[in-house]
Amino acid sequence: MKRILKYLLFAGLAVLFVWTMYFLYEKSASKPDVFSTEHAKKNNVVKKTVANGKIVPRKEILIKPVVSGIIRELMVEAGQQVKKGDALARIQIVPDMLSLSSAENRVRSAEITVQNAQLNFDRNKPLVDKGVISAAEMQTYDVSLKNAKQELEAAQESLQVVRDGISRTSAGNTVVRSTIDGMVLDVPVKEGNSVIERNNFNEGTTIASIADMNDLIFQGKVDESEVGKVKLGMPVVLTVGAIEKAQWDAELEYIAPKGVEENGAIQFEIRAAVKLKEGQQLRSGYSANADIVLDRRDSVLTVAESLVEFNTKGDSAYVQVKDGEGWKKTHIKTGLSDGINLEVLSGVDAKTELKGAKKEEMPEMEMGAE
Repeated sequence: MKRILKYLLFAGLAVLFVWTMYFLYEKSASKPDVFSTEHAKKNNVVKKTVANGKIVPRKEILIKPVVSGIIRELMVEAGQQVKKGDALARIQIVPDMLSLSSAENRVRSAEITVQNAQLNFDRNKPLVDKGVISAAEMQTYDVSLKNAKQELEAAQESLQVVRDGISRTSAGNTVVRSTIDGMVLDVPVKEGNSVIERNNFNEGTTIASIADMNDLIFQGKVDESEVGKVKLGMPVVLTVGAIEKAQWDAELEYIAPKGVEENGAIQFEIRAAVKLKEGQQLRSGYSANADIVLDRRDSVLTVAESLVEFNTKGDSAYVQVKDGEGWKKTHIKTGLSDGINLEVLSGVDAKTELKGAKKEEMPEMEMGAE
């Protein structure tokens, strides 16, 4: 009996050893790779380049005063619509004490001159009637009186300008008015601020900036590697980071003839006219991305570019086509690519089974005892 048990024990150990070896062999044996199958599909292929920039009005006018002084009254604020000729601000000229004293002295001197000219005129007028002096000589006294009165009027007006900051003949100069129709984008001054007039020696203080917000452009830059691909008139699709799920159409209207170096790369300025639809609004200064459409194909047969293999020269393309239990390398003729989808001109059709990505082996689920 003991001998039988001994044989059974050895037999059990042998079976366990064989089963263990078989299990380890199966575990280590590599299984054949399994790949998914793909098909060519109809898609739109759009080749584009992207430019970064911002939205700005085509013309932004800086309104500056023609006289220096202090802002006495502001009549507009940012965001307000104005018409050409609308008053924006009123300026009060601050009198200079030296100029004021000089203007007062000029008035007093002019008054004395008028008095003397009037006396000479009144003294000689009867002499003309008596024939003592000629009419030509009397005309000299008449002209002198008129010149003296004109000088007095000019002196009085100069005094008024220095003292009050306004004259009878040029009262409008102290009221700053809009020169265009549009929206007030910014009013960088406040009531009480000093302002400097615009002249040949300085640009003057900006009272307000005004622009037509219905005439906007995209202003951006394109890298030198892409600028040769873009042409005037190309369609542009704009997206604004601050506004989700919205796009604006535009048309490329300017490409700079000269590049500018930025961070070691040459950039070329571009501009595109924004086509605003009714009800659409954009703010000046919005950051935007421009997709410039270089070429496109609509409703063409395409395959995922990840399925395509190229030779070392890059002038021949291949895909792996289902061939029984295996795959066959098949040449295809390609067209336009957008980096994701590749247009297929010949070689496969929509029914052709193509080798896709490798299927990952699903991990075995361990069943626990209930």
